[in-house]
Amino acid sequence: MHEKATKAIILVRVSTREQEEGYSIEAQKYRLVEYCQRKDLEVIETFEIIESSSRGDRKHFKEMIKFAKSHRETIAIVADKVDRVQRRVSEISLLEEPIQAGKIELHFRTEGYVIDKNSQSHAKLTWGMNVLMAQSYVDNLSDNVKRSLDHKLRKGEWIGPAPLGYLNSRDEKGNSIIVLDPVRAPIIKKIFEEYATGGYTLSYMAKKAKEFGLRSKKNSYINKTVLHRLIQKPFYYGEMKVKGEMWLHCYPPIITKETFMACKDVRLGWNKKPFKYGGKDFLFRGLITCAVTGRVVSAETHSKTYPNGKIDEWTYLATWDPKNPSKKIYVREDEILSQVEEVFKKIGIRDPEMLQETLAYLKNTNEAKIEEHDQATALLKKEHTEIESKLNALLELRLGGELSKEEFQAKKQQLKDRQYEIDRLLKVYDEADDKFTDTATTLITLASEAYETFKGSETPEKRKMINFVFQNLQLNGRNLHYSLRFPFDIFEKTDTRTEWRRERDSNPR
Repeated sequence: MHEKATKAIILVRVSTREQEEGYSIEAQKYRLVEYCQRKDLEVIETFEIIESSSRGDRKHFKEMIKFAKSHRETIAIVADKVDRVQRRVSEISLLEEPIQAGKIELHFRTEGYVIDKNSQSHAKLTWGMNVLMAQSYVDNLSDNVKRSLDHKLRKGEWIGPAPLGYLNSRDEKGNSIIVLDPVRAPIIKKIFEEYATGGYTLSYMAKKAKEFGLRSKKNSYINKTVLHRLIQKPFYYGEMKVKGEMWLHCYPPIITKETFMACKDVRLGWNKKPFKYGGKDFLFRGLITCAVTGRVVSAETHSKTYPNGKIDEWTYLATWDPKNPSKKIYVREDEILSQVEEVFKKIGIRDPEMLQETLAYLKNTNEAKIEEHDQATALLKKEHTEIESKLNALLELRLGGELSKEEFQAKKQQLKDRQYEIDRLLKVYDEADDKFTDTATTLITLASEAYETFKGSETPEKRKMINFVFQNLQLNGRNLHYSLRFPFDIFEKTDTRTEWRRERDSNPR
């Protein structure tokens, strides 16, 4: 019978000193002290950490782990929720070693479970799923930008060096501006327009760019890799991408959006001309590399026409022979698809009780996230309303002659800037909420009916599921080698294994 640790560390963490009510240091501490009393845990230390769980090297968090490992007996680290401990899958390895060594165990009060060296696979699976969902949430919140940056973006101003084809300059007042490069801009326009026809590969266009005289700002010729990045920049048609978000910019475009989208179709193989099979949405396009050469495996469609006019088509993956690396070989796509399907058969949870328990844990996690989301957005909405009252009061002062026009405009702009920032933050929270929901839905689907869902999906959905589950896909001749993303490496063997091994690689070399 597993013995509970008698000594415990309380971990309370907030991201900032102005954490919202309900997740403050004192609020967390109160709940965790009560939890330790109920579980008969002796609190030997409390770590109050004010730092992000998703950025930086987490110095104070590592100090806590070191303190726990310095004791001879197992120490329970008690936290309010999974995301108070971590919001990054990459940090699993930081906690795994002391857990497996019996130095620490993790208690999550809200989710209601304990992770220790004797935990069953489904408990650690659930932990991983919770971390994965927390990471999806914080990744979307990370787009919160500083006020000064937000203000410039609203005005359509680019921050930093001008993209190739533009030049950083100054206007008559000395303000920083961006202008068209009279030499490079016409060449870039020509490259986009020719590539958009679908008649040329990127390698060919790189040669053409050299012929046209296109050079980088360091005066070197543009290679295929740089050109590949260049044709994906929306800046050239009038939008700029900053931290994953699109903004209209205020500078003259070099191309039209139609030309940009036509280039995208060519690059992704969605156009039907002039490439014979360019319109086919290949399942594994860009997802598999060759184990022999490291190159991306390409897909081709071969056909056979019979005397009666019937045409059969087969899709092949072009890779290199492990026994003769200079020789190209072709493997039927459906052969590799069947191997992928076998993996999806393995990652579902087939034990009904284990599945129900996992889904219950996910439900608790979702409810905790909803509570946090509602509290954060409620505070922002409250502040937005308060600013509106301040604006009305400000107008009264101006009408009463107590503020000059300049003072009124300056204070009004400051308040309006904050209101706009709040609007942006609310949008970010909503987008993060949507992403969290999508991730949770996908995890539930994979836990309960991974193979059936994958088998019944169309090619675009199959591609998304493959990206979500697989860390790495390689083709070694006709054999698929792979590694799964955490926690799907636990999913794969969850019904036959109780011990826990991270970084299982199905492609040992």
